[in-house]
Amino acid sequence: MSEQAPIDESKVAEIRKEFEFFDRDKNGQIDLQEFIELLTILSPKTKASHVKEGFSLIDKNDDGFIDFDEFLKWWLEGWWEY
Repeated sequence: MSEQAPIDESKVAEIRKEFEFFDRDKNGQIDLQEFIELLTILSPKTKASHVKEGFSLIDKNDDGFIDFDEFLKWWLEGWWEY
């Protein structure tokens, strides 16, 4: 298994800005409603039936929220481009 290259600090800061933009209530987490808004902007062709499934895949600890670490991993993997 290969190790992932370190992430550039400026790239992390850029992704954090995106996270904070979609974290509408500024609680440090993205909830399902905020995620729906995120997908509406980033991937308007996403089917509503896939939203909850996608949310669950990103929410690795199943707490009902996407925290920054989960968001960062998802963003870097480029899932939002589909």
